[in-house]
Amino acid sequence: MDLVAWRGLVFTVFILHFVFACQLLLLQPLVSALDGKPGDAAELFGRVSQSIKVKRYSEALDDLNAAIEADPTLSEAYWHRASILRQLCRFEDSENNYKKFLEMKPGNSAAEKELSQLLQAQSALETAKSLFDSGDMTKPLHYIDKVVLVFSPACSRAKLLKVRLLLAAKDYSGAIAETGYLLKEDENNLDALLLRGRAYYYLADHDVASRHFQKGLRSDPEHSELKKAYFGLKNLLKKTKSAEDNVNKGKLRLAVEDYKAALALDPNHLAHNIHLHLGLCNILVKLGRGKDAVSSCTEALNIDEELVEALVQRGEAKLLIEDWEGAVADLKSAAEKSPQDMNIREVLMRAEKSLKLSQRKDWYKILGVSKTASVSEIKRAYKKLALQWHPDKNVDNREEAEAKFREIAAAYEHLLASSTYSKLSQNLLLPSETSHRLQNLNHCWGGGFNPFGGGGQQFTFHFEGGFPGGGFPGGFNF
Repeated sequence: MDLVAWRGLVFTVFILHFVFACQLLLLQPLVSALDGKPGDAAELFGRVSQSIKVKRYSEALDDLNAAIEADPTLSEAYWHRASILRQLCRFEDSENNYKKFLEMKPGNSAAEKELSQLLQAQSALETAKSLFDSGDMTKPLHYIDKVVLVFSPACSRAKLLKVRLLLAAKDYSGAIAETGYLLKEDENNLDALLLRGRAYYYLADHDVASRHFQKGLRSDPEHSELKKAYFGLKNLLKKTKSAEDNVNKGKLRLAVEDYKAALALDPNHLAHNIHLHLGLCNILVKLGRGKDAVSSCTEALNIDEELVEALVQRGEAKLLIEDWEGAVADLKSAAEKSPQDMNIREVLMRAEKSLKLSQRKDWYKILGVSKTASVSEIKRAYKKLALQWHPDKNVDNREEAEAKFREIAAAYEHLLASSTYSKLSQNLLLPSETSHRLQNLNHCWGGGFNPFGGGGQQFTFHFEGGFPGGGFPGGFNF
């Protein structure tokens, strides 16, 4: 043989000896277990237990699978494997292993108890999933915490379902904590990355949310839910920035459309939408759209009733629509929450002044005449309204008509009695004539409605020749 052939032979012998030595070192505990040596079997199961403690379930299962493959009669290995599979909520495989063990060791009470726990956990998880699918977000949490995770503490399916329930309950901090445990076990768990990203998203921590979505997409670029979450977030931020840019440029109407578009993207994103509603309210106030502004600020306050800026903006909006009392109430509430803010106090004083002025009756407005109207214009307006609101002509709404008629009569009397109109009018009656005219007026009422009798405010009218412009047409007399 030449030198090359000898070298090849020596190398082959070395490799064979190396493989044999590895088999002796690595499989010796299993072989010893097969030979019935209790000490070596105990070492095997001790190593399995240690792997379980540090949550290296796959390593523990690998050891047990190798042992069972080497000796299919090793009953304890089936029991340990069944227990691990139960904890991982691989219920069908676990049940088969328990049954295999009980065939070898019938009547083992501990194994029978664990098998019963497996069936309870399996049933509880199925019930929780069914309730979740039906829209019940409360009861499933009880089944998961009290049953499934007690008997199957390493069940990823149950943990992920719990996170979804926490998100539905808006417990975002709880969802972040639970997904943190899952990601410690497997940092590339795509479902955990998705749900954790959503939790940060709903807390309006958009940068952290985006990083979670991106990490998941690096592992699986075609993951549909991760793609939807990531690009949905990008679109929301883009619309929000567009609205803010248009505000800064003074393009308020465009900003209104951008804010509305951003709000339509995700109505459930309350932590972000509160700022969108507030920004929209602010712009609408500047545009003088009081009613729409009140609606937007109310949406913000529905999310956070303590938001001072929203109270102030809604107060300003209510001033635009002449809701004086509502404006004062909002601004008072804002001033109480922020007593050092002088700007709020200034707006509040303006609102209170407007409210006080509004409580004075505008007699001109009641008759529908201008403040520069002549006596004849006032008389014509009164005659028209008196005919329109006479109670005998409003049988279906008599109470409203009586109140309106009294108000019209009071407005007429006040305007004619004012110094301005007494100077303009040369036909007003002297005080000595008032009683006679009023008696004639009351006589004309007959048995019908009399706005001057029956208590309450008394009105004295001064007429030249009866009602302005003569009697009422059509034979209608008071």
